[in-house]
Amino acid sequence: MSEAHTFHPTVLREYDIRGIVGSTLTAADARAVGRAFGTVVVRGGGKTVCVGYDGRLSSPELEAALVEGLVACGLHVLRIGLGPTPMLYFATRDREAAAGIMITGSHNPPDYNGIKMMLGKGPVYGQQIQDIGIIASKADYASGEGSSEQIDVKDAYVDRMMRDYDGTRDLTIAWDAGNGASGEILRRLTAKLPGKHILLFDEIDGNFPNHHPDPTVEKNLVDLKKAVAENGCDIGIGFDGDGDRIGAIDHLGRVVWGDQLVAIYAADVLKSHPGATIIADVKASQTLFDEIDRLGGNPLMWKTGHSLLKAKMAETGSPLAGEMSGHIFFADKWYGFDDALYCAVRLIGLVSKLNQPLSELRDRLPDVVNTPETRFQVSEERKFQVVQEVKARLKAEGADVNDIDGVRVKTVDGWWLLRASNTQDVLVARAESGTPEGLERLKGMVVAQLEASGLQAPSFEDGGSAH
Repeated sequence: MSEAHTFHPTVLREYDIRGIVGSTLTAADARAVGRAFGTVVVRGGGKTVCVGYDGRLSSPELEAALVEGLVACGLHVLRIGLGPTPMLYFATRDREAAAGIMITGSHNPPDYNGIKMMLGKGPVYGQQIQDIGIIASKADYASGEGSSEQIDVKDAYVDRMMRDYDGTRDLTIAWDAGNGASGEILRRLTAKLPGKHILLFDEIDGNFPNHHPDPTVEKNLVDLKKAVAENGCDIGIGFDGDGDRIGAIDHLGRVVWGDQLVAIYAADVLKSHPGATIIADVKASQTLFDEIDRLGGNPLMWKTGHSLLKAKMAETGSPLAGEMSGHIFFADKWYGFDDALYCAVRLIGLVSKLNQPLSELRDRLPDVVNTPETRFQVSEERKFQVVQEVKARLKAEGADVNDIDGVRVKTVDGWWLLRASNTQDVLVARAESGTPEGLERLKGMVVAQLEASGLQAPSFEDGGSAH
């Protein structure tokens, strides 16, 4: 238990630990994370850590190894069991634990898994994650006689979410849990929410037999759209594998993307927080930043990544932040972490009390044409290099570049983005324009830059009038 440990070079990411189970991520890695992160907690004066895990087949084994490592540091571990990542965040705050750790592969394929961490009230990311690797490589561990116990926070979590439900009329809602970790909590939550609820794929199954649990990919929302149409639903809501990212469908069967949801929430939040800073990531539509400004808020563009946005929220005192990917963070009434179940409660309440369909709230934003996030595979070793090459060429050309996270390039036609994913071996591209012709020109710029770096350009999906 006290031997030095070296992690595979690809698993210590910017804002979590992630790898392929049995290949780049093993139970020995999870145990070493327990020892190394537990050491950080102990040396910071902490005594208690909450631990949870998602529905992946590998998660129970990794959780058990992680707990071993934490206990060997002398910590008391509160094991909350199987559930969504935000339930772990909630438990850590509710029980006033020194830290929280979640075993989850999030939205990645079934053979992936990972570890998300929080220390105190904030996320663990960047150099803090690299420090875990350094501690493990030196076996510089704290030691002690710790302990663990099982606790059940499910009802407390659901009850706390229900406290903020403010709807005034009943709605019909379709829900798609995607066989992810939110299923049981979703059943408990919908049993308490008013209205009619149609639940899809709420049985937790790490094989994900119905569709991949990623609500940002439209093909994964086919079943939800069908349920909305067949049941005359007001709203459809989908979750990713660990319940920290939300997807939404209006009654017309249209996707309401993450940045559009942030705009809808912002209109409500800014009523009680006038002039507040509202944060969105570099992938978000320009229409969102313009809408926040129109509503009297202070729009702030920031780096993609749930940990990075949470940290920026704490720094700026922002009551609301969100990503194109469906990570949305409420510090207004809530705790400032990304929680798709809580976001759903707030969305249903909003639509209910405003007595307007979600489609009308969505259509307040001006129409633009854009691509969805287009992902294409590039090796872990190459993806960051490509972005640096593109940035160097653009700066040499005098282009209008925001390089806070990848490159976001502004032109007379609109903007395009290229960035390296921190969770997958992919580059992510996106473009947005006021006209179809402008969008084609922007897409051409992306293709030209990728080809200049020796890559085959991605096949952009048809963006249509998405926003």
